[in-house]
Amino acid sequence: MRRYPFKQLPQVLERDCSTEPIAEGQTAAAAVREPLDTTCGARSVPRRRVFRAIRKLVVCAAVAVSIGSDTARGNDGPPPPEVTVAHAKAASVPVWDEYTGRFEPLQQVEVRPRVSGAIDTIHFVDGQFVKQGDLLYVIDPRPFEIAVDIAKADVARAQAQVAVASTDAARAEHLIQTNAITLREADQRKTSLSVAKAQQLGAEAALRNAELNLEWTRVRAPISGRVSNHRVDVGNLVQGGQSGATLLTTIVTLDPIHFTFDASEADYIRYARLASADKQPSSQEFKKPVMVRLADELDWSHGHAGIMDFIDNRIDARAGTIRGRAIFENKNLFLVPGTFGRLRLFVGEINALLIPDATIVSDQASRVVLTVGSDNRVVQKSVTLGAMYKGLRVVLSGLSGNDRVIVAGVANPFVRPGATVKPTEGMVAMSADAASN
Repeated sequence: MRRYPFKQLPQVLERDCSTEPIAEGQTAAAAVREPLDTTCGARSVPRRRVFRAIRKLVVCAAVAVSIGSDTARGNDGPPPPEVTVAHAKAASVPVWDEYTGRFEPLQQVEVRPRVSGAIDTIHFVDGQFVKQGDLLYVIDPRPFEIAVDIAKADVARAQAQVAVASTDAARAEHLIQTNAITLREADQRKTSLSVAKAQQLGAEAALRNAELNLEWTRVRAPISGRVSNHRVDVGNLVQGGQSGATLLTTIVTLDPIHFTFDASEADYIRYARLASADKQPSSQEFKKPVMVRLADELDWSHGHAGIMDFIDNRIDARAGTIRGRAIFENKNLFLVPGTFGRLRLFVGEINALLIPDATIVSDQASRVVLTVGSDNRVVQKSVTLGAMYKGLRVVLSGLSGNDRVIVAGVANPFVRPGATVKPTEGMVAMSADAASN
């Protein structure tokens, strides 16, 4: 609706609210109050036209009241919104680099048979903990028992041949003194004794091999740890040997446990330069503390503490990363190989500013903080953020210690850059809860 100055209201009313031309010097209100002439020559004025004129007068009167109220208010406007401001808290903050990785066992063994045969019995429950030397499988031992008996017979035969050859050689020693036999025959008897002894050694070795194969029919745990499920059921034939042997099950150790991760080449160079400048010890020489947080752990208070124990000797040229490894105690056997986690590695401490996380506003792709200047106007500042520390967000850049940050009232739509506000001094406090670190 178009608004007119208050002084022009009579002319507006005369133009919009009259139904007949207004005489000179006569106001619009007087013209309306004046009895309408219902005759115009021989024709009468329609009643509908009279009501239309009255309705227009009422609307114009409402407009006049609205204009008058606006004029009475003048330029006072609403009061400036109230906000709470505080200076960012300066503190020395520990710096951690974060990496993703997975847990791996210190030892893992694939249990395979050394001899071929049929599975006779299984002596473990899937998933149970076994000790080194515990019996896991028994392969049908009967063929190997027969082989042992044959080897023992071969040893006995060789021993008998050695005894005969030894007697012949001793006789030859006496006969050669009386020239009853030639030297050549005496040498042949000595050689026969040596051959018999060699055959005895071969038979004894074959016996030990047969006994070893018989022992291998009882498959035992090579390490202590948790065993997987059995891959072969009783009655199945398995293949043994150096290659192509059948996989029976696997065993992994759980305490302690490794965590492996990949760090970028840039991070490795940064750590190496800090170590060379004696600003930070190398992970290869000093067991740096680390923390690992699992997927369902929202903060580091529930993290698992460990130490670095290995850095690879080369950078992967394809991925541009280097492999690192940490070791963790796992007394309760909660951590299992293959579990995903986030590792943070202690780098050092920096001086930084801390503000409440709720004061940070998103501005498209950047993060901004609203501050109040000396003229009580809102100023927007882009900031670079770090991690949470004791309930507050670390600000790496973009703020100074003299800036007055709006810590309460940011949600008010009237609190925007350039607006004038009424600030109230507050303060930023750190939480003592370790979960916020």
